[in-house]
Amino acid sequence: MTDSIAPKPTSAALTKIGITPGSYDLIPLDGLRQTIANRMTESFRDVPHFPLTIDVEIDALLRFRSRYNEEKAEGSGLKVTLNDVIVRACAVALARVPEANASFTPDGIARHHHADIAVAVALDNGLITPILRSVDTKSLIQVSIESKDLIARARAMKLSPRDYKGGTFSISNLGMFGIRQFASILNQPHGCILSVGVGEQRPIVKEGQIGIATVMSLTLTCDHRVVDGAVGARLLQTLQALLETPCIADYDLA
Repeated sequence: MTDSIAPKPTSAALTKIGITPGSYDLIPLDGLRQTIANRMTESFRDVPHFPLTIDVEIDALLRFRSRYNEEKAEGSGLKVTLNDVIVRACAVALARVPEANASFTPDGIARHHHADIAVAVALDNGLITPILRSVDTKSLIQVSIESKDLIARARAMKLSPRDYKGGTFSISNLGMFGIRQFASILNQPHGCILSVGVGEQRPIVKEGQIGIATVMSLTLTCDHRVVDGAVGARLLQTLQALLETPCIADYDLA
């Protein structure tokens, strides 16, 4: 008696355009991947968006983070990451440019009182954006502790809906993969999402002289119904200043 072999799943859509069944493996969509597909398609199709890019010199920021870890996190085992610093800097920038901390609704534009920042975390089956709440009211140490907890629970699939629903602003960082520059799709209802590239040594020109600096490209994708070009540019300029000339008062609470 011959065992029957179940036919491999195929895509009718691919067959329709001439791709032969059996020439690929079809991985069924799970709930997370289907949700991502639906939300990103809806966002890209329905939200008028535009990108703005700025380059940031981060040598002073890297020195600041090193000193901060030595002086503030010494003995705790905690190491503040560059992404933690960027999250906190975004919260400060949003407080200084509150027009960018906003969402479009059919009833009007919502200006948010706090910076609830969603940080993209890659999982085996997709992407999730857990939210750090009221980052504008928290020190860099608190941001680092909460961020590590959220990322760990996201990868263990232990987030509650409260951990990833809502938010006012998003950050996606692909610098660790060597990506220099990219633009992300808006994560509704957030008015902006910041895409963070790799920090790398690049030639720069200052006062007619060529030098070398560690440079990171930041791209802000904006919902044009909420954030126009001038507001988006002011937010990026404010963020650039916070990152290029870091001050402890901007990263720790008084």
